Amino acid sequence: RIGYHFIYPGAGYGGSCFPKDVQALERTARTVDYPARLLGAVEAVNQAQKGKLFELIERHYGGQLKGKTVALWGLAFKPNTDDMREASSRRLMEQLWAAGARVRAFDPEARNETRRLYGERADLTLCEDAYEALEGADVLAIVTEWKAFRAPDLARIRSTLKEPAVFDGRNLYDPAQVEEAGLAYYGIGRGRSLASVALPSAAALRPAATA
Repeated sequence: RIGYHFIYPGAGYGGSCFPKDVQALERTARTVDYPARLLGAVEAVNQAQKGKLFELIERHYGGQLKGKTVALWGLAFKPNTDDMREASSRRLMEQLWAAGARVRAFDPEARNETRRLYGERADLTLCEDAYEALEGADVLAIVTEWKAFRAPDLARIRSTLKEPAVFDGRNLYDPAQVEEAGLAYYGIGRGRSLASVALPSAAALRPAATA
């Protein structure tokens, strides 16, 4: 059942089944003194990938995230569910809060589950639609590949964000198209996440003030 449709780089997998099964198989192997190194590597890589978006955002700001607001699109561990067990969004939000940043988030299904998990917090705003999440935010991070996020209004994103940059945890967008729209683009293994040459800063991409 695992074919090309599932083999995409991203910000880690979650849910109730696959993480638990990988961990259980590795533990079972240890009980018979077999080092299941491949399973251990899968788990280690997945844990590292869940921190990738935070690493990119932190690097973008030179480690200074205190006072920043990050818009999140997607909270569930996958589309078409409200399940947040082992969700990558949880790691990202908790890292952002620990760094002093605020989060404005939207998910078509998982808002109530997020509220159940985290309660009311001054540094978390759960929004009614995707573009509301951008209001007052500095940058945007895509965490769940909901169909509704696949064809965004890039001009609207650029004009709404304070420091227009997109951190695409599911590689939904064409990096060149996003950059042409005036947004800095970071993806998983592509875009500015790999750039070794000087690129315009977020401040240089900020929309000009209007009268």
